[in-house]
Amino acid sequence: MRQIPLSKNILLLSIPLFFLAACSTNKYAATNKIYKTQAKGFGDILTAMPPVNQNIETLPADQQSFVGSVNFGIRKPNFIIIHHTAMTSTEGTIRAFTKKETQTSAHYIVGRDGKVVQMVNDYLRANHAGVAKWGNEYDLNSCSLGIELDNNGNEPYSEAQMNSLIALLTSLKKKYNIPTSNIIGHSDIAPKRKIDPNKFPWKQLADRGFGLWYDAVLQIPPVEFDPAIALRIIGYDVSNLPAAIVAFKRHFVQVDITPVLTDGDKMILYNLYQKY
Repeated sequence: MRQIPLSKNILLLSIPLFFLAACSTNKYAATNKIYKTQAKGFGDILTAMPPVNQNIETLPADQQSFVGSVNFGIRKPNFIIIHHTAMTSTEGTIRAFTKKETQTSAHYIVGRDGKVVQMVNDYLRANHAGVAKWGNEYDLNSCSLGIELDNNGNEPYSEAQMNSLIALLTSLKKKYNIPTSNIIGHSDIAPKRKIDPNKFPWKQLADRGFGLWYDAVLQIPPVEFDPAIALRIIGYDVSNLPAAIVAFKRHFVQVDITPVLTDGDKMILYNLYQKY
């Protein structure tokens, strides 16, 4: 029987692995091509001189012109919004974010196994926040990064997932100089309609410098303390006060998310309010 040299055996064994890797890499070749085309379209818009559709319609053409300044840069994110996917797998979320009909996306997905998938360039606007408000910001999609955690909303967040989330936040916070207080949840910015990330260990993040948390020693608020004003100053939309209270308690209390502030809740709120 003819012997095949060891080097050829290794080559033959490596061929299936190569094809498996190629198939895995090309799995989203079609949607990656669409992404690249759309990004190129935005690039063409940015390099057009003068900018397209940015003329001042209320002024005569001879009263306006364009001269490119040398002092400008790309808009950078100022918030990080954390979500849970409400799905059963990272792969399912990727499929949803690569279908036009869903009209949803996020910058990053962090899997249960800790693997991180980036789906939108940090400098581009992803569709993750929806109708939302935080402080005076009404268009959170335009000034934030969206991070989706692979979680159905009722399960613990795995250690591997939390470790990768902290690593990701460490990088993003430093890179874009994002304020500690601007790392918040979807339910914080959309209290009337969202609960994610549900049952999330916010204190674990706050202990690492991502988001605020209340102090171990709390004071009784003064008589004149107004919880609605405090919630608004923190950033919550108080147009529906019960919804804002539930969102606040979902983030900072967690053991009780009824729309009523107990004396203990008010102490937590008063402590946090003084940090803003």
